[in-house]
Amino acid sequence: MGRLLHALRLRPEERVIAGDILSVLAMVCAAVLAACIVSGCNSPEPAKPEATAPSVAPAGPVVPKPVPAAAATVRGIPRAALQYRAELTRNARSIWGLDAPVATMAAQIHQESGWRTDAKSPVGAQGMAQFMPATASWIADLVPELAACEPYNPAWAIRALVTYDKWLWDRLDAASDCHRMAFALAAYNGGLGWVRRDAKMAAGQGLSPEAWWDHVETVNAGRSAANWRENRGYPRRILLALEPLYLQAGFGGGACRD
Repeated sequence: MGRLLHALRLRPEERVIAGDILSVLAMVCAAVLAACIVSGCNSPEPAKPEATAPSVAPAGPVVPKPVPAAAATVRGIPRAALQYRAELTRNARSIWGLDAPVATMAAQIHQESGWRTDAKSPVGAQGMAQFMPATASWIADLVPELAACEPYNPAWAIRALVTYDKWLWDRLDAASDCHRMAFALAAYNGGLGWVRRDAKMAAGQGLSPEAWWDHVETVNAGRSAANWRENRGYPRRILLALEPLYLQAGFGGGACRD
């Protein structure tokens, strides 16, 4: 250390100060070396970064899962019904308004012909709506747009059926829409005159002439037993058995159920 201070060419008083400083530094280095020997000179491990939650992409708009489409058909409904559903809906709403009981009329076509355009009954009823020739000619004369009188044409038959139903509906009064449609269907099947005679007889027996179910339907003003049973079964099957199927299939509202 003396040689180092001499080489620095310091004045005597500066050499004293420098010597003191070097002595202190030497002592510090010796202490550090001793501590290193004791601890093994292990360098401290770098601090581990704090664990962070995995990054998550910003939430976008929630896309709902697709809802399975409703079944295209309902058991018991012919496939042809789906083919003519739009035609029936358009015609029914044109004649009856937007709240037309389309499911009821679909059930009626089902009962009449099973949606077969070429259907012909043993007694001569024709086409999807099963109009007798005389009835087809009558409504063709009554309604100009039905003048073509084509009962085997499905478009004509559908238009004729909803038109005739509305014509009968407008001439009947009843306790509710369900009763009123039952009257109209019985008239479609067996004639408006018979329905009116049955209602008159029901009133004479203390029954309500404006209620079909359990009232007018229970009396017979003179038809044969076979014709009477067929006529009573007609509105019952359409409104209570078939209409629910077409409601389930999405054909719109019904006279007895919405």
